[in-house]
Amino acid sequence: MQMKFGVLVFPGSNCDQDTYHVISDVIEKPVTFLWHESSDLEQCDAVLVPGGFAYGDYLRTGAIAHFAPIMQSVKRFAASGGLVLGICNGFQILAESGLLPGALMRNAGLKYICKQVYLRAETTDSPFTNQLREGEVLKIPIGHMEGNYFCDTATLQQLEAQRRIAFRYVSAKGEVTLAANPNGSLSNIAGILNEGRNVLGMMPHPDRSSEAMLGSADGLRIFQSMVSALAMQ
Repeated sequence: MQMKFGVLVFPGSNCDQDTYHVISDVIEKPVTFLWHESSDLEQCDAVLVPGGFAYGDYLRTGAIAHFAPIMQSVKRFAASGGLVLGICNGFQILAESGLLPGALMRNAGLKYICKQVYLRAETTDSPFTNQLREGEVLKIPIGHMEGNYFCDTATLQQLEAQRRIAFRYVSAKGEVTLAANPNGSLSNIAGILNEGRNVLGMMPHPDRSSEAMLGSADGLRIFQSMVSALAMQ
């Protein structure tokens, strides 16, 4: 099946080129940039909201981006079952847009953190994780100041009950520990799914870990999962 990916571009996006490269040159699928002022998703089958500092992260991370014309189209696309992946700032934008519950707050240490971390795949039942094994540990980097995920107790219980926590920060051995949590995220959460399981937000960067020369190619599995899911449609 032919499939087409779209990478959103906001003023301040800085991982749009990285994300485009993974789709175009690593998994070798058609991909286009989608400008924030446009409302046209150009018949894309999957939308990627990349990392960076959309609109300079003024007010709050993602707070201005969610008003962009392109995001109104993304909301309709997601409501119709379209695949949407938000990475780092993209996760923040999806949360601000109401496509995912909760909020991303300042890191517990109030410092920007950029380093390799370990994630544990908590579910394989999604278009983004179908090529993973439950409990599998991935090495994927983070680079953020506001990655501290928080939600209320009822929302956390719902995420747990519906198995919508996609990834947790863990040790290299796969253990959920305080020391393995780089930013103070509630329940070590690194990525979550919406109720329809077609929207994923994650703070770690699979776009920066899709080639071995970058120190890990584990992130590629997430994009390969999307390809597999789209091929089944």
